[in-house]
Amino acid sequence: MSERVNVRVLLLIGDQAEIVADVPLDERGEPVRYPAADVASAAGVEVEQLPGARLSAVVGSDDRLSEWKMA
Repeated sequence: MSERVNVRVLLLIGDQAEIVADVPLDERGEPVRYPAADVASAAGVEVEQLPGARLSAVVGSDDRLSEWKMA
């Protein structure tokens, strides 16, 4: 069964969005990068709106996130 988690976009680096779990700073793991255009398209926003955005995503069996939605 897939789990939906809350995440936050820290910033954009080139065409990549740097994503972290939306939890207190001391509980966060390392940021993971995803194609910003893919994240923005799925969430229904412009790429420029991603930095600082709070989203939810489904965690796949390979621990990759997908099915982005604005939180």
